[in-house]
Amino acid sequence: MVPTTIDLLKEDLPLEEGSLVLSQHVKAGLVLVDVVNGFCTDGPGNLAPMKPDKQISDMVEESERLARIFCERKWPVFAFLDSHHPDIPEPPFPPHCFAGTDESRMVPGWIRDNQIKAILVVGICTDICVLDFVSSTLSARNRQILTPLEDVIVYSSACATFDLPVHVARNISGALAHPQDVMHHIGLYMEKSRGARIVSEVSFAAL
Repeated sequence: MVPTTIDLLKEDLPLEEGSLVLSQHVKAGLVLVDVVNGFCTDGPGNLAPMKPDKQISDMVEESERLARIFCERKWPVFAFLDSHHPDIPEPPFPPHCFAGTDESRMVPGWIRDNQIKAILVVGICTDICVLDFVSSTLSARNRQILTPLEDVIVYSSACATFDLPVHVARNISGALAHPQDVMHHIGLYMEKSRGARIVSEVSFAAL
């Protein structure tokens, strides 16, 4: 059997993922990155999936599950919503998630802000906005700007990115191929290389 690109990538860039049990003894906060219609719901925008996408659907479902549990336990939740002005281009990306449109509205819909010791990060895109947030947060933490933050944890099963196969990208002026599984893995690998913890399972201790 001929190995796929993602198989070769995982062999050359292996990524060890752990598990996480959250309890009331460590103050944790949930950060949702860009879980909005313009990236997650097929149809409503230039960067939305063209058809139902399992990785993205699983991310939304798991992000919503976490957000509900965090809110039920009155643990802090902070949500970033991708939002742009229609008159300000942001190449190489096409216009997307205009402020005030359905594209920029939150999918789960919880927003809270609190300073915490451990941040659990979920959302889209693993290799773009999630990576940018994780890298910036780790840099700020290392410079003691975000005291008392200690851990930045990325939950891989609740992260996703978009899929733009090479045969499709060739027909779009200025587009770069963006194979979903490959870029998802690269995003997680880069986040771990910056100092984030990567986990593939998240559970909750009894109160």
